[in-house]
Amino acid sequence: MSRLHITHRTDYAYNSPATTSYNEARMTPVTDAQQITLESSITITPRQAVATTYRDYWGTRVTSFDIHVPHDTLEVLASATVEVHRADPLVPDDDLADWHRLESTETVHEFSDFLPQTRLSDPGDDARERARGLRARRPHQSARNVLEWLDEAMSYQPGVTAVTSGAEEALTTGKGVCQDLAHIGIGMMRALGIPARYVSGYIHPKPSVPLGTEVAGQSHAWLEWWDGAWHTWDPTNTKPAGDLHVLVGRGRDYRDVTPLKGIVSGGQGSRLSVEVLMTQLA
Repeated sequence: MSRLHITHRTDYAYNSPATTSYNEARMTPVTDAQQITLESSITITPRQAVATTYRDYWGTRVTSFDIHVPHDTLEVLASATVEVHRADPLVPDDDLADWHRLESTETVHEFSDFLPQTRLSDPGDDARERARGLRARRPHQSARNVLEWLDEAMSYQPGVTAVTSGAEEALTTGKGVCQDLAHIGIGMMRALGIPARYVSGYIHPKPSVPLGTEVAGQSHAWLEWWDGAWHTWDPTNTKPAGDLHVLVGRGRDYRDVTPLKGIVSGGQGSRLSVEVLMTQLA
């Protein structure tokens, strides 16, 4: 178990005043069986922003806000304290799904959101063919084969891809960031008929620092797949999500859980700065 405090600051400095903007922030951690959000807030500057909150189709908490006054800057400051007690389920082999169950009409219907490829998850023809070679007697071992292959095929390197890059583009370079690794793993599993979804959140990168020490944290992405139960995997760190992973949202790919997106009138371009700070309290 861990208790973590997160602050996530996003600043836009516009080259000329923006007259109007419409925005959605997905920066508030969820509360579920393995994570409790003890407190959270989102502060928006300019203060004239008109904000509402709701949960979207995927269960992510969204802060939607409009600004209808001229503004040179936009700052969104999200703060939360979260208690995490995360563990992957220990599922007996007999309870894991076989291929017959995964291919059944009931399963395909239940997980219809997480089986089709998206533009970001589609790994391309060559990778789909490679996925077929990773298929094992049971889906669980097939998923493990995909994750082992992914660790060998890709290396973590910032600056090679962009937020708009898809799995196929990242595979071509053999390099990418957490978002790319998650998309590739998801796409390869979907190519096998295994339901898989994208997870967005934060990770505390320095478990050895003393409690109460504020460190530079990271927005992070990992994946989950289903074979009778949902399992987590962080392909960047080659391990299941643990007590230092804070979950914000799940979706088909990055576009369903983008931390901050919007439409701006005016502005003539902008400069973006993002800072995530995390403190382990317990």
